Amino acid sequence: MAVCAPAWSLGYLTVNIEPLPPVVAGDAVTLKCNFKTDGRMREIVWYRVTDGGTIKQKIFTFDAMFSTNYSYMENYRKREDLVYQSTVRLPEVRISDNGPYECHVGIYDRATREKVVLASGNIFLNVMAPPTSIEVMAADMPAPFSRYQAQNFTLVCIVSGGKPAPMVYFKRDGEPIDAVPLTEPLEASSGPFQDSRPFRSLLHRDLDDTKMQRSLSLLDAENRGGRPYTERPARSLTPDPGVLLQPTTENVPETVVSREFPRWVHSAEPIYFLRHSHTPGSDGTVEVRALLTWTLNPQIDNEALFSCEVKHPALSMPMQAEVTLVAPKGPKIMMTPSRARVGDTVRILVHGFQNEVFPEPMFTWTRVGSRLLDGSAEFDGKELVLERVPAELNGSMYRCTAQNPLGSTDTHTRLIVFENPNIPRGTEDSNGSASGPAGVRLTLVLALTVVLELT
Repeated sequence: MAVCAPAWSLGYLTVNIEPLPPVVAGDAVTLKCNFKTDGRMREIVWYRVTDGGTIKQKIFTFDAMFSTNYSYMENYRKREDLVYQSTVRLPEVRISDNGPYECHVGIYDRATREKVVLASGNIFLNVMAPPTSIEVMAADMPAPFSRYQAQNFTLVCIVSGGKPAPMVYFKRDGEPIDAVPLTEPLEASSGPFQDSRPFRSLLHRDLDDTKMQRSLSLLDAENRGGRPYTERPARSLTPDPGVLLQPTTENVPETVVSREFPRWVHSAEPIYFLRHSHTPGSDGTVEVRALLTWTLNPQIDNEALFSCEVKHPALSMPMQAEVTLVAPKGPKIMMTPSRARVGDTVRILVHGFQNEVFPEPMFTWTRVGSRLLDGSAEFDGKELVLERVPAELNGSMYRCTAQNPLGSTDTHTRLIVFENPNIPRGTEDSNGSASGPAGVRLTLVLALTVVLELT
């Protein structure tokens, strides 16, 4: 933009700043102020304008009164047009440099050196910044696997550090997803997304009688709040000699819960819904969240590759993050101490899987055929802690159920409790605490006192 001083016969001045396209943070930028005059230079001042124009910060000043560079203009009474250029270089532009800049030029009046003619030009420096991070996660996790009811699933892509806001979209197995745009978030209580196909009852699946009965028995167990047990372990208060050479735990082959999916699982393409939200940052950048929601189909969605991709004018190629939806398989169980004795605190921990699992699974511990040591029916968490194990727990079996919306798997381990030489047999209480020889001595002293008093 250029501003001209009045075209008096005494002198004139025109000022303009060369326009600039948007620049990327980190680049070197040069602001160029061109002005044309037939007068004698007085000064050049560059300003950075902030707070909506209320504050002007001086970033460069040239004062001709203290410079000898303009001695060729001494014959200022001779009328001629002179073209000048003043430049300001920002060697490494930052997002905070974004905003308007002004170039002010002053010349002496041709008639008298006591008057100054002023003009100015301005430009808006648009500084872009590419996104600095991208992350894909699952919403509302961890969540259980549902065998008999369809559930909605949402992937959240979070892109931070970009200016302006980037364009975010999803792909499945490398193909762009044609999603229905949403302006409002979906209600948490809303059911699965329905299509035009009629609903078919669970009981009309193409299963043989054996699968049908097993499926219904599982459904009854879930309705009663119980869990199907795999076996009832033999219980022994003291280990037999043959067991002493075995490890603390006995790994039982994994039981993978069969995925018997009902007819609500359709084989056709799902309907995807996409919603974006923008959150401005204090530094001028924008955080973008893209939420992709659909009705999960574990049969076809398991091991599906989803990618979130970002396009931004400051990026030479799209930025992306990938996740693969995978059901848990083969939990790896670790128990400490490696040789548990009566009275020890035993920790049973899931420290990994045979595969990469996404989203993060939830873990539930149960004791096969009985309740846990604290009397509860089950425990939710990655680590089960058994404090001061008694001898009665020798041979007890524990089930860990790991599940996410893609599937569920059970892994069992058997606890073997060794005798503790510091605790004589038969002196521990039900919690594994020892009554010990001190309790025996106290009983004898009390009995002796009673006898003496009677005599």
